[in-house]
Amino acid sequence: MQPTLSRLTLALALAFTLPGLALAQAAGAGAKIATVNGVAIPKSRVDAIVRAQVAQGQKDTPELRAAIGDRLITLEVLAQAAKLNKLDKSADTVAQIDIARSNILAQVYHTDYLKRHPVSEDAMKAEYEKIKSNMGDKEYKARHILVEKESDAKDIIEKLKKGEKFEELAKVSKDAGSKDKGGDLDWNLPSGFVKPFADAMVKLGKGKYTETPVKSQFGWHVIELEDVRPATFPGYEQVKPKVQQRLQQEMFEKVVTDLRAKAKVE
Repeated sequence: MQPTLSRLTLALALAFTLPGLALAQAAGAGAKIATVNGVAIPKSRVDAIVRAQVAQGQKDTPELRAAIGDRLITLEVLAQAAKLNKLDKSADTVAQIDIARSNILAQVYHTDYLKRHPVSEDAMKAEYEKIKSNMGDKEYKARHILVEKESDAKDIIEKLKKGEKFEELAKVSKDAGSKDKGGDLDWNLPSGFVKPFADAMVKLGKGKYTETPVKSQFGWHVIELEDVRPATFPGYEQVKPKVQQRLQQEMFEKVVTDLRAKAKVE
């Protein structure tokens, strides 16, 4: 599978934006893939981009290297044309290069930090159990009707008391995703809903509906509970990568907060 244009372009941008970084020195001194108008294109650029692509699931193949090399030559030709027209001196161009450089350095720092501070297996297992506990042990199959005004919700409740069908009344719901399905929300954990909705739903018996309108940030709800069943959770190994990513994100957010707190910003 060949790399997508956006991924390859990002990797190429790294090669051109940070020619002085260690990435550009990975290959042997003097090794090059081509010379464009006397300007050498180091093999180290290809190597750096290949490593980035391999890390994202690509295979290091001659075809990949040839495609990268060809694109690097094209970029060098265009870069030289831009310089010939003094476009590299414009304020906007300089600003964009500076931003790209800072962005890439930040990404490199992020990758390096996570490599040097791996999340432990015990931490991931503890986080998995915490998430599992917070999500609850039951799933609920519910319907709802969402309206703008409390008075509208009360009218719907009165109609339900008189025997009108929930599915028919749901046609007036503001929720476009469920109104044509009789208000059906399918099976969900309580954590999948906003708190006022979830709190009201879990108190209902099967086949019962809320006799008092439930307010959330979306409007006023009338909720009917159809059924309840034990919740099933994916195994630890199945979700381990996502748990690891979550913990890494939380850890690095703290790093960013600490670095900003220490930085002298005037």
